[in-house]
Amino acid sequence: MDMSKQHLFLLIAWVIPIFLMAKVPTPNDFTGSDTERIQAAIDAAKGTSGKVIIPADNANGKNLWEIDRAILLPSDMTVILDNCTLRLSDNSRDNLFRSDNVGEGISQPTWNRNIRIIGVGEVRLQGALNPRSTGDSFRQLTLDTEQAKKNGNWRISYGSDAGKADRKQTGDWRNILILMGYVDGFTLTNVSIENTHSWAVSFERTLHAELTQIRIDNREELEINGQKVSVANKDGINLRQGCKYFRIDNISGYTGDDFIALSNLGSGPESPAASGDITSYMVTAPTWFGPEDDIEEVHISNIHCSNRYRAVAIRATDQAGIHHVFINSLVFQAVDGVHEAILLGGGGYGKPSLPGKINHVYGMNIKGTGKCLVRIESPVHHCGLINAVYEGEGDGPILYTIDREQIQDLELLNVIHTTHSEN
Repeated sequence: MDMSKQHLFLLIAWVIPIFLMAKVPTPNDFTGSDTERIQAAIDAAKGTSGKVIIPADNANGKNLWEIDRAILLPSDMTVILDNCTLRLSDNSRDNLFRSDNVGEGISQPTWNRNIRIIGVGEVRLQGALNPRSTGDSFRQLTLDTEQAKKNGNWRISYGSDAGKADRKQTGDWRNILILMGYVDGFTLTNVSIENTHSWAVSFERTLHAELTQIRIDNREELEINGQKVSVANKDGINLRQGCKYFRIDNISGYTGDDFIALSNLGSGPESPAASGDITSYMVTAPTWFGPEDDIEEVHISNIHCSNRYRAVAIRATDQAGIHHVFINSLVFQAVDGVHEAILLGGGGYGKPSLPGKINHVYGMNIKGTGKCLVRIESPVHHCGLINAVYEGEGDGPILYTIDREQIQDLELLNVIHTTHSEN
């Protein structure tokens, strides 16, 4: 090969990979429904650029992307949301985003890694205007939630599928807007989340996650055809079994249930549940199999939120562990003066948490209203509250619902009770 041809060959060999790397697909490059085009862009980026851009302008002429089924995210994938709005369609009964390694019938999920959802500018992720199903797996669907409550049935949630013989009549994990399971390395940043069908974002057995600059507006009621209906289980961010090494920072908003929940609930290894069960509230097994399923090393900071429930709720059953949780700079406004900024423990979810299984939970620079600032309902060990101000009308900052002798090594330092009416 002469020198000129050799130089040309080397130039081509150098330029083509750069061109391929520079080409980041968008759904506007493809045909089909909005969901099909977004999924096609992700499939095209898999193993090549590893990036997809969803722009504000949809090639169909709308400034909206309507999603009919879950957008499935593989390993090593970055989805860049560029000033866009994604909304679940009224036909959808699925997540908005889900890691592609978990789902219905996937009984032995394998690990995914390095998934990122990055918002640029103003990004809105929304539930459907008239959702087919809402609430968790314990909620019965109904069209008239107020009448159901008058009839004494409170375990209900709205869904347009209610009463249809060929449709499932309870909620499940598909009602979660963003659902990640068995993922090592996840980022979600700079998005606004509105009116989800149950929990806004939920993680199961996920490691090394970073959640930042998230705004949540997730109220308990929707207006459907001029009628207000109730939507249950509208938490903000949920961490379930096996979640470790999380940084949750700069999250604000209003929720219709707990703003952030760390929940290690369900069965023990003696009664294992299955993954991929469409009747469950979790897509992976709602079982604690051992210390690998403990929730640990969770850092929560710069939270400003309001609801009728809790800012941070920490619950575990039986042997399941939650430990080394650090909460710093939390402002909580309790609606109607009920509940508290931080819950440690909690009954009604199975076997009580064993002594010390919730441990090393620390709150620093906390301000809140409600019945108390911190409620302790389980025998926690090695926990502390430092630099905290309670502005509610309750008897004091700390409310104990168990014998205080069951609690070991609880340190309270500079915890103040005051009210706005005081000079």
